[in-house]
Amino acid sequence: MEIIDVFNQSAFNAVSMTTAINIIPHQPRRIGQMKLFVPAGIPTTTASIDFKNGVLTLLSTKARGEAANQMPRGGRNARSFPVPHIPVDDVVQPDDIQNIRAFGSGSVLEAVASVVNERLTSMRDSLEATIEHLRVGALKGAILDYDGTTVLFDVFTEFGVTQKVVDFILGTGTTKVKTKCLEVKRHVESVLGSATYDHVHCFCSESFFDKLISHDEVKAAYDRHQSGSFLRDDNRNGFKYAGIVFEEYRGKVGNVDFIADGDARFFPVGVQSLYKQWNAPGNFMQAANTIGKPLYARQIVRPDGSGVDLKTEANPLPMCTRPGVLVRGHTSN
Repeated sequence: MEIIDVFNQSAFNAVSMTTAINIIPHQPRRIGQMKLFVPAGIPTTTASIDFKNGVLTLLSTKARGEAANQMPRGGRNARSFPVPHIPVDDVVQPDDIQNIRAFGSGSVLEAVASVVNERLTSMRDSLEATIEHLRVGALKGAILDYDGTTVLFDVFTEFGVTQKVVDFILGTGTTKVKTKCLEVKRHVESVLGSATYDHVHCFCSESFFDKLISHDEVKAAYDRHQSGSFLRDDNRNGFKYAGIVFEEYRGKVGNVDFIADGDARFFPVGVQSLYKQWNAPGNFMQAANTIGKPLYARQIVRPDGSGVDLKTEANPLPMCTRPGVLVRGHTSN
């Protein structure tokens, strides 16, 4: 069997490779670990979102026979968003598989598959990091491109929602931090209305987290907790204060910080259908008009035999369906 002929085996068709890239173990991603965003495949490359505000009002009393109150109707706002397309390619060339086995012995298929899987793992890591960046953007309400500055979608602007911003003023020892936390929670609860939630979570930048755990009120609250273990331990993985779980978010690729210095991002956890990730079909004929998958992988043998191109892609659009619940925190000193 010619070495290049192994790529005509069923293990290397688009279906098998897409299955493989979706099950290869990947490096942990915090938001992925939390499973906040529910995946939903769509057969189109555009996601249409219908945004409807329910209106709840107090009704005045009326005398019998008097005209009744008229029930106001909720506003309705529809927007269409092109789903981001994230392709990443690599190539397996003859030198990559040359001398990986003695002629006439061993399994060519297994050896070449090992090289391909190594490349797929690396490509998947880059895709997962990019998707994580998009998800963080969805929790901010502004989905950013790879450079961390180019805005792809600003959900607040699109739907006319004003984001709640809370200044924690952590540089002042007399600041009532618990009151600030309650301000965040009350806002979230107001937006959620009758919807239930488990807790409010906060991803903090390093500087915000350090100021928070160093604040006199927070330290005093935990001074006698478990014999003062809070003051001795590393709590960056999360601790609960005033009903909010604060966690230092360690997300950075190159020079792009996923959470900007000094920022804290608050969002409720445990709300049904609050976070969605729409996945569009892949950009090739076999995937056209099918239900989108989280990741795709396929290979194309070069006609001149000089190599095999590996093509992977993701087409995700993560979004918070009630952007009003997303609160930005910061500290002015």
